[in-house]
Amino acid sequence: MLTALPARATAMFLPPFSTPDQYLSDLAQRGFAVLPAAAVRALAGAGAAGLAALAPDWDQLAPDEYLKDGGRYRQRRHASFTVQGDAVQDVPYRPHWQPLDYNALHGGMERWFAPVAPATLAQADWRALLRWLARVADALQGTQPWYGEAHQFRIDTTDGIGRPTPEGAHRDGVDLVAVFLVARHAIKGGETRVFELDGPKGQRFTLEEPWSVLLLQDARVIHESTPIQPAEEGGHGHRDTLVVTLRAGGFLDPGA
Repeated sequence: MLTALPARATAMFLPPFSTPDQYLSDLAQRGFAVLPAAAVRALAGAGAAGLAALAPDWDQLAPDEYLKDGGRYRQRRHASFTVQGDAVQDVPYRPHWQPLDYNALHGGMERWFAPVAPATLAQADWRALLRWLARVADALQGTQPWYGEAHQFRIDTTDGIGRPTPEGAHRDGVDLVAVFLVARHAIKGGETRVFELDGPKGQRFTLEEPWSVLLLQDARVIHESTPIQPAEEGGHGHRDTLVVTLRAGGFLDPGA
């Protein structure tokens, strides 16, 4: 298994990028794949200008009121949708819910996060990303309707340290997870770690390029991101991500 870097260490590991013609094979074989931003744009049919235009939305996120560690370091918005083929359908405002089996810290409760702004949902490149991810899921598991959730996250250093995954290494209880790096500003840390679910192998790397992405087959791997700190003493920084999940058969629901 991977071991934590000493606090004084500053080395960053480069992402093990896949090529556009190889990423589906890598995803199927090892349970994850990483793509640079140019590949994301080409595969999704999204434009650099359109994706860049989404980034200011992260300045308008709302505080996460559900953090059990009492932290103030996480802001977020949430949306639900379905997608089949090229048809993306927004779902009326609903809570995010996970069982304790997948999130021992925040599972078992309905979390009503602030909704993603309607203008964001209507952006052509936002919807292009969702359609592409559905095609990825189709390639892995067969064509079918997909039940998706999108989470805009900002982790900041308000309290000196911010925790992207306070629950630790985890699965999300879905079929496909996509973690897009939207921005890193004046921070150190935030290393991504992916482990085999039932084995000793793991990879560690740092996403730095805006709109690069980590794709995960959730049933096969667990993942986490390490805490962030200001790059300079007394400074203030943040890490912005878009996390999209797709699940077959329906949303995770406490009544299911």
